[in-house]
Amino acid sequence: MAFIDEAKFYVKAGDGGNGCVSFRREKYVPKGGPDGGDGGRGGSVFIEASKRLFSLLDFRFKSHFIAENGTHGHGKKMHGRKGEDFTLYVPLGSVIKDAETKEVLADLSEDGEQIMIAAGGTGGGGNVHYASARNRAPRIAGKGKPGDEHWLRIELKLLADVGLIGLPNAGKSTLLSKLSAANPKVADYPFTTLEPQLGVLNFDDNRPCIIADIPGLIEGAHLGAGLGHKFLRHIERTRVLLHVIDASGQDGNAPLDQFQTLEDELRKFNEELIGRTRLVLLNKVDLLADKSAEKKLVRQFKNKEIRTLSISALNGDGLEKLKEELAKALEE
Repeated sequence: MAFIDEAKFYVKAGDGGNGCVSFRREKYVPKGGPDGGDGGRGGSVFIEASKRLFSLLDFRFKSHFIAENGTHGHGKKMHGRKGEDFTLYVPLGSVIKDAETKEVLADLSEDGEQIMIAAGGTGGGGNVHYASARNRAPRIAGKGKPGDEHWLRIELKLLADVGLIGLPNAGKSTLLSKLSAANPKVADYPFTTLEPQLGVLNFDDNRPCIIADIPGLIEGAHLGAGLGHKFLRHIERTRVLLHVIDASGQDGNAPLDQFQTLEDELRKFNEELIGRTRLVLLNKVDLLADKSAEKKLVRQFKNKEIRTLSISALNGDGLEKLKEELAKALEE
């Protein structure tokens, strides 16, 4: 299933019904006064977060959402019926923006959290409201007001406990598949992962941990290079960040340089991410010459003041220690 993480859509609240022009017609009241009822209010459009949804895939098939109009008023002061409201359900982590101004209108992260995004139009008044000493038989009534309408943009920020970040081909997808039941596409070339992947790691005490594999970042990601801007927003809600570094440097990027690129992109995108709980994972240590080379590399990262672990996602080396460290980090 394709992962759709942003979409543009249109909402229209219902129009209010018109007021009614009507007069009492009774056998013994030849000149009855006005008795036209009011028009019903139009239905409103609400957006509500639901834990049952996980993607914006439905927006691929439908992009217009319209509430019901109110009905017109009737004689005998009978008001029109209110239009039925429309509720659009979206996944947790949905950010709603005005499509033109980009203003954030809602950030829905809890199940059941709701916002009225378009108010229904008010109904027009019946002619009973227009009677006066000068005009006892008004033949006018109010028109219903149109409901609000907007073009909106929805962006989905994944709600995960742990975010995997690294340069292309660092081994994040392999790591995700070994830690969880996820089945991401894995191959030995950059940008295999072109959309965020989610996996669930179950700790020994059966606590679930949701892990998000964010597609490989490159220098300039904070400006949108390599679709970086689109994907960086997904890590804003993660509690722990794992920097996955290719310890072998086989793509010509030295491990420390890889780390610095990630650090710079995080800082430029959102300074607060630097203060997040983070672990450095030196992956692919099985490709190093020997253990002494691995120890030397770990020492180089000590002055970064971030916990550093050496692992081989492919062989499974160091993954049990990683799980222990993750459990501790999530309790902090």
